[in-house]
Amino acid sequence: MDFLPEDIEAYANRFTAPEPPLLHELNRFTHTNVLQPRMLAGHLQGRVISMLSKMIKPDRVLEIGTYTGYSALCWAEGLSDGGRVDTIELDDELEPKIQAFFDRSAFKEMITLHIGNAMDVIDGLTESYDIVFMDADKVNYPNYLEKCFDKVKLGGYIIADNVLWSGKVTLPHEEMDPDTKALYAYAEQVQRDGRLEQVLLPVRDGLLIAKKISA
Repeated sequence: MDFLPEDIEAYANRFTAPEPPLLHELNRFTHTNVLQPRMLAGHLQGRVISMLSKMIKPDRVLEIGTYTGYSALCWAEGLSDGGRVDTIELDDELEPKIQAFFDRSAFKEMITLHIGNAMDVIDGLTESYDIVFMDADKVNYPNYLEKCFDKVKLGGYIIADNVLWSGKVTLPHEEMDPDTKALYAYAEQVQRDGRLEQVLLPVRDGLLIAKKISA
């Protein structure tokens, strides 16, 4: 996947607050030990997530797609007192790696890792969330929106990653692969839903932020 031009990304990173040391270590660990390391949020997007969390000060965050835990730790940085992050990962082989970094963080008591199929795990969650962050299998984004909508508090946010999909969402529809079609369909779904107010930020591979303005 291609994101920003290298010189622009380097410039943005230069003038963005540095990663906390544990996240820097997790970034390096992921790139040297885990397949598809570009799935990691990384420095710039991680600081965007952290800033959003500090602005919103959520009580509850639901993350769909943990990967190695980088973004979950970023969301935890802005939690309100007593706040929690529920994060869901399908790949059980990643569980010990994820948990090891969570356990070393200042947020180890604030993050609950759920291993399993997100569609099933979400059904078992009884919390109401200030933020739902989707960064898992793209073909299910429309389904995750439907599944999570009622669990999002009024005034809460549904944030989807990778919505630009390296620019492939701008291809003619007949040239899109299934993931690209699903992401395009998700953007249309959000746009059509009068209960949401949305903005698409071209940060890294695209963040579509939707605020729940009515039930």
